Amino acid sequence: MIQYRNLYVNELDRELFNEFIRHQEVTKCWRKEDNEWLIKEDPFIDDWTETDYQILISCLKNTIITGGFVQGAFYNGNLKGFISVEPDLFGGEQKYLDLSSIYVSEDKRGKGIGATLFIAAKEWAKKKGAHKLYISAHSAVESQAFYKKMGCAEAEVYCQKHVNEEPYDCQLECIL
Repeated sequence: MIQYRNLYVNELDRELFNEFIRHQEVTKCWRKEDNEWLIKEDPFIDDWTETDYQILISCLKNTIITGGFVQGAFYNGNLKGFISVEPDLFGGEQKYLDLSSIYVSEDKRGKGIGATLFIAAKEWAKKKGAHKLYISAHSAVESQAFYKKMGCAEAEVYCQKHVNEEPYDCQLECIL
């Protein structure tokens, strides 16, 4: 059975991710060309290096320290999914909060973990006064299908920082 709970700064270390499998084989991605969304062949494997893990851990710690939301999903005591939302509203009247990460371990995808985490993030963001979650989301067809299922649509207002950092991401929003 999956157990969900908020994460604490002192438990965020490399060991927490020992049983987490980031691996994702991507074949098709959504791309915006001439203001139109198209599915394009773009095969690659997404995985994290040790440096990526250290950056992730640092970012998650910062999210918690600054008052954001970080929740994990555990199976047999092992982290199998997590989500984070940054604490600061942006986007003017959009009143966005940034859903900065959502990942489910490869061995547990398709079992509702991501949906449960996403719903918890929405509830937290609504309590913080947000109107919408903002997501700079992986463009893989499978990832986008998840976000669509969760009620996300193309963002009305793009966050230029995210566009600059990840130009192939899809900029999404989810009304709370």
